[in-house]
Amino acid sequence: METLNYDKKSLSNEVLLDLYKKLLKPRMIEEKMLILIRQGKVSKWFSGIGQEAIAVGVTSVLENDEYILPMHRNLGVFTSRNIPLHRLFSQWQGKANGFTKGRDRSFHFGTQEYKIIGMISHLGPQLGIADGIALAHKLRKENKITAVFTGEGATSEGDFHEALNVASVWDLPVMFIIENNGYGLSTPTNEQYRCENLADRGAGYGMESYIIDGNNILEVYNKLNELAISMRENPRPVLIEMKTFRMRGHEEASGTKYIPQELFDMWKVKDPVENYKEYLLENGILTTELDEAFRAEIKNEIDTDWQKVQEEPAIEASLEEELNDVYKPYTFEDYKPSETKENIRFIDAISQSLKQSMEKYPNMVIMGQDIAEYGGAFKITQGFVEEFGKERVRNTPICESIIVSTAMGLSINKYKAVVEMQFADFVSTGFNPIVNLLAKSHYRWLEHADVVVRMPCGGGTQAGPFHSQTNEAWFTKTPGLKVVYPAFPYDAKGLLNTAINDPNPVIYFEHKALYRSIQQEVPVDYYTIPFGKAAMIKEGNDVTVISFGAGVHWAMEILSNHPEISADLIDLRSLQPLDYETIFASVKKTGKVIILQEDTMFGGIASDLSATIMETCFESLDAPVKRVASLESPIPFMKNLEDQYLPKARFEKELLVLLDY
Repeated sequence: METLNYDKKSLSNEVLLDLYKKLLKPRMIEEKMLILIRQGKVSKWFSGIGQEAIAVGVTSVLENDEYILPMHRNLGVFTSRNIPLHRLFSQWQGKANGFTKGRDRSFHFGTQEYKIIGMISHLGPQLGIADGIALAHKLRKENKITAVFTGEGATSEGDFHEALNVASVWDLPVMFIIENNGYGLSTPTNEQYRCENLADRGAGYGMESYIIDGNNILEVYNKLNELAISMRENPRPVLIEMKTFRMRGHEEASGTKYIPQELFDMWKVKDPVENYKEYLLENGILTTELDEAFRAEIKNEIDTDWQKVQEEPAIEASLEEELNDVYKPYTFEDYKPSETKENIRFIDAISQSLKQSMEKYPNMVIMGQDIAEYGGAFKITQGFVEEFGKERVRNTPICESIIVSTAMGLSINKYKAVVEMQFADFVSTGFNPIVNLLAKSHYRWLEHADVVVRMPCGGGTQAGPFHSQTNEAWFTKTPGLKVVYPAFPYDAKGLLNTAINDPNPVIYFEHKALYRSIQQEVPVDYYTIPFGKAAMIKEGNDVTVISFGAGVHWAMEILSNHPEISADLIDLRSLQPLDYETIFASVKKTGKVIILQEDTMFGGIASDLSATIMETCFESLDAPVKRVASLESPIPFMKNLEDQYLPKARFEKELLVLLDY
């Protein structure tokens, strides 16, 4: 029977038997699940049969307080961390005693209690989370490693390459585990990559790598244990390719007809559970009686816990709970401004906020391209390295996606992270982890994302289509994100302080054209401004003018040219949440509304705000709500084209038309 070469080295019989029990448990659970799925009692199942030695081996060499980030075929991670089976069953059945309150399925969850961080379906971001977790350990000088799983299919994702590169450049103690089971969903490896071994890619990142027989529990355990000890003493990333095979479909509904039968026949004789059992029996370490006792014990636990979950009621939908869990509850901390003020620019206010927040939070890290010695593209972090050091003010490679995921990892491991996008336009390459990871984590499994993404944005500087967008609508649409967009230095400092205090993910827009053109008296000390509170810039009775960012200054200029117009001018400041109370009160007073945004019209926040005003204040309106925005085109480079694109000139005309309605 034995087709694998086992070498127990100096492992005791106790350890050898413990590994067997850990292998046997997920196999028996899976066999139960395959029966239940045929009976229609389980809706979906991703089988790890044939791959148990990898999950069990990796988990067994980690200390219980070291994080592990599995995939959907790693049941052995969860059972080896001794999560009670009834909680796993509840998770799979979508019941309240699971980990996601019925909001996500199978293994798409994490648990700080067991130091397991589950995947999202986009696969790649979890590699960056591992980088962030490991970075936090390294910053605290803890001799801890982090293990993260991926499949051979996901190694084609950009996030895989970004994560390995960052881990290598920063010497992060991450154990990158590739489970190479031969197939993506149905795509074989020869259609996915052309290198002979995925481990060979390690050389390209200056990273040591190994190929391990993923079906041989002792080879997995012994090599990884040796590496784990070494990585704790000498922090560095390691790439490990586990050669294995998937004995079931990608998930049960997909079947296996696309896989040649001879592959199943070849790998069946390399079954990691049966081979190891025969080895233990042949060497007198395991007896048939003891094996039967193990199986009886596990079967009893499975049956007992499954029955417990069947008695658990179906989850009840609660509108209040669903909405309340989108964000981590946060009570605004009101730090009052000091009397001492100085006249500073918009850019100085942001720099002051970051500096004072770095002083307030020793666990805060700033990351971005060229932000260290160079001080950032706009010099906002100039001098920070000298004061806070390169560990906390970190230049990053050009890889927005994995840096956002790394920020999430820092948050998971008790840090605050501020990520500077060099330009807001560049966030597109980091879009996935923002909208699918940061935004959804608290709702899915009550894990907050203590991350601020700074977004230098906007036109008026002749920077062209790739450096001038104001793309707030990409994010105001996404539940779970807070979006802030100040127009004045005073607000910029106070709102950024609040964003850093808030444990939820905040997208913080800063208009480049305002950086050095706008000055204001700003308190020198630390203070905060609450989200969801608009500023009334001027008051009047004829019309309500609503804007934010540079648009506020355009509106101020045009209103100053028309002293005959009596207007409420509202600076939204915070776009998510919005201050509907101030908006509705003004609309009911004036009866006319014009909304000015720099973004293009369709799908912008002006459209949503207009619809809400029409629905809520219809009887108070004396005219249709007017929207003014940029042209429906990318933003051009030359000044005359950019001036035509931007809405400033059109705003005056539309305002006068509205007043004459």
